[in-house]
Amino acid sequence: MTFDYAEFNAAFPWFFPTVIAVLGAMIGSFLNVIIYRVPAEKSIVTPGSQCACGAPIKWHDNIPVLSWFLLRGKARCCGRSYSFRYAFIEALTAALFLSCWLLFPPAKALCGLLLISCLICATFIDLDYMIIPDTFTIGLGVVGVTLSVFVPALHGQTGGGFMVDALRSGLISIQGLLIGSGLVLWIALIAEALLKKEAMGFGDVKFVGAIGAFTGWQGAVFAIFGGAVVGTVWIGLAMLCKKLSGSRVQVAPRAETYEGQPTELGFGAQIPFGPMLAIGGLLYFLWFHRWTAAYFSDLDGLF
Repeated sequence: MTFDYAEFNAAFPWFFPTVIAVLGAMIGSFLNVIIYRVPAEKSIVTPGSQCACGAPIKWHDNIPVLSWFLLRGKARCCGRSYSFRYAFIEALTAALFLSCWLLFPPAKALCGLLLISCLICATFIDLDYMIIPDTFTIGLGVVGVTLSVFVPALHGQTGGGFMVDALRSGLISIQGLLIGSGLVLWIALIAEALLKKEAMGFGDVKFVGAIGAFTGWQGAVFAIFGGAVVGTVWIGLAMLCKKLSGSRVQVAPRAETYEGQPTELGFGAQIPFGPMLAIGGLLYFLWFHRWTAAYFSDLDGLF
């Protein structure tokens, strides 16, 4: 007796979305570990989850999303507060996993879950440390090209025979990686020449290439310019909130001088661009590719 996914899904349409959402919350909990430990060069496997006081966190106090609310944001062992960001990342991962599963066929959706996980990690690490580890740039790019070959549906290549589809999908992925990273590199070099200082980190160059490996060159281009729009809106709202509320509301990304010292948002300050790129790439992968396809098809002949 073989398993028929379509038949099972038709009979129980709630089953897989529920599983994916719960899985997303659980993976989100693990992403919190990665975000904290990878920049600190600590093992993501051992030890298990610990409170800031050093006490191990029991399983019933480590339920994704729910535990923060049940414990009212305070550790059971020592009573110290811990950030709502942990629950937020778990809920965000669950919501994005569910969206991806509902939007795409299973094969492409599973590839999307990996992309979403890496984009979330890169976003929050860049917000905290203004770096994007090579795991989420070079590593993600290699994985993107590999998945494109073995899962041609990632780039919509189906129906031509596996070998033909795999070759086409792999070429689309490599094209996205090279055009995405190359375009950002040229933007960075030109901006550096004009401003006489580094305008964009090399991590962003590699990061856009990795996004392009999953989304094609169109997604990489959208991530760059869509990310710029996201950043402009984000910073504008942050400055407006600060003006209205003083220093009580802090929603802006961190800003540093070129010497690495904290500073106020303004001209000449460095801010993490990785989160904007991640949001732009994610928006394209999940939704905007449907609306921008006609526009990009006119440019496709250029490449």
